[in-house]
Amino acid sequence: MSLGDEPGYGDGPHGEDGGYGGSGQTRTRLPDRPGDVYGGARRGRGSSSRSLVTVVGVVVLLIAAIAFANRGDDAASPGDSSGDKAKTSPTAASGNHPVTSKTAGIPSGFAHTGEGAQSAAANYAVALGSTAMFKTATRHDIVGAIYTSAAVTRLQGPMDQAYSTDFLSKLGLDANGNPPAGSTFVSRTVPVGTKVGQYNASGAKVSVWYMGLIGMSGETSTDPVSSTWKTWTFELQWDNGDWKIVADAQTDGPAPVPGDDKAATSDEISKAVEEYGGFTYAR
Repeated sequence: MSLGDEPGYGDGPHGEDGGYGGSGQTRTRLPDRPGDVYGGARRGRGSSSRSLVTVVGVVVLLIAAIAFANRGDDAASPGDSSGDKAKTSPTAASGNHPVTSKTAGIPSGFAHTGEGAQSAAANYAVALGSTAMFKTATRHDIVGAIYTSAAVTRLQGPMDQAYSTDFLSKLGLDANGNPPAGSTFVSRTVPVGTKVGQYNASGAKVSVWYMGLIGMSGETSTDPVSSTWKTWTFELQWDNGDWKIVADAQTDGPAPVPGDDKAATSDEISKAVEEYGGFTYAR
């Protein structure tokens, strides 16, 4: 992701998974009182909003129940050849199995199709959004694996300069990209959907809408883990049997209305990061 945005999104126990990563900056929020800055935090909403949500939910369930009950009247009989199979919507998953090969720990060997380009873009967003991007060696591995050779030559130096010791310290990390003892640095990209803007046999332009998680989980943290919504657009090129990134850019949103979920404690966040791994994304 661009260095002006939130850092990448993807992580392992205490920021040590060696997975994928990203770059950016964070806003530091100082706690209003001593103790865990996570505990009990909640975005308040009025009772009228909750009542409206409840009513809407009931109506949706009722409509769904009626449709389910009446579907037998409209469905073609088993022997009726005129009954078409259910059509796949443009945004539905294809059902194709994800790739099984990896390069530098990153999924690789994507299909030479539009869907293959979307799968590559989603997985590359995850790679560029993880804590591994905050460590020099693993960042070089990631960039070398998913960008074209020309792009690597162009980007490697500026990226190293951007991930400076000063930048890392602002995130609470040491010069090697490690969090303080007892804390967990969280950085993950969670793709929600993909869209093809352009496609031909030699190249594609794919946008990935994603939710990002970024921050430091720990009792003394002043930058608790928070979420952000962005769209990451990749210009891809078919290069030596796989999709590679030529250039990429990000924009904010679209972001949904925040819910009423109670914020977890730092211990709960750290435990979840350690216990829940990521996915290989396929269209």
